[in-house]
Amino acid sequence: MKRYFVSISYDGTAYHGWQVQPNGHSVQAELQRCLSTLLRDDISVTGAGRTDAGVHARCMVAHFDIEGPIDEAQLTYKLNRILPRDISVQKVWEVDNEMHARFSAVSRTYYYYIHTQKDPFLRAYSCELHYPLDFPKMNEAAARLLHYDDFGAFCKSHTDTKTTLCKVTQARWVQLSPSSWYFEISANRFLRNMVRAVVGTLIDVGRGRLSVDDFCKVVEGKKRTEAGESMPAHALFLQNVTY
Repeated sequence: MKRYFVSISYDGTAYHGWQVQPNGHSVQAELQRCLSTLLRDDISVTGAGRTDAGVHARCMVAHFDIEGPIDEAQLTYKLNRILPRDISVQKVWEVDNEMHARFSAVSRTYYYYIHTQKDPFLRAYSCELHYPLDFPKMNEAAARLLHYDDFGAFCKSHTDTKTTLCKVTQARWVQLSPSSWYFEISANRFLRNMVRAVVGTLIDVGRGRLSVDDFCKVVEGKKRTEAGESMPAHALFLQNVTY
């Protein structure tokens, strides 16, 4: 049995997230369907993580197992021919059987995009906001995330999460233009809805609703009800997975 990694990009607009669901269209199901068709076997893939409904990925990594070697370049080409237009494969490559798309990953990075001036070309992949934001304050608060390891305040309620511990290694706002920014955050793992809740709480800091100290108290309190709103999914991208 050989193990292969596959890196893919997708526009999550039409999907109920990455993970196979009984009553929803998923990216994982599409990838499994196409792999099974091309390899003439019942292929199951395991992803590096989950993305929620409407969330995009510039680089999601998954693995699958199959007997015998395959032509990686040819499989990549054929997958891109039969996958839907909103999913693309960047690469397929063989790895050691001990490698695991989820458990071997050492970090994941997400970007969340916002813009403050109406722009028809950003509306599908960036969140439009119409109030002034104090980005230096937001960056000051974001930097504090690196000093904590429990992010229960940003975890969606009533999930099967066994621990709310994460190690955040990067958290910052980056300006793209006079009216557009993205929030970059890297960690060893993320909780469900965590990035969108972090962004919503940082937006409250930027609007003056919370001070930096208040933001820290929200993190320390570990209560989802004390944090900001969950921001819309369409502006969130899984940017990278590192092994």
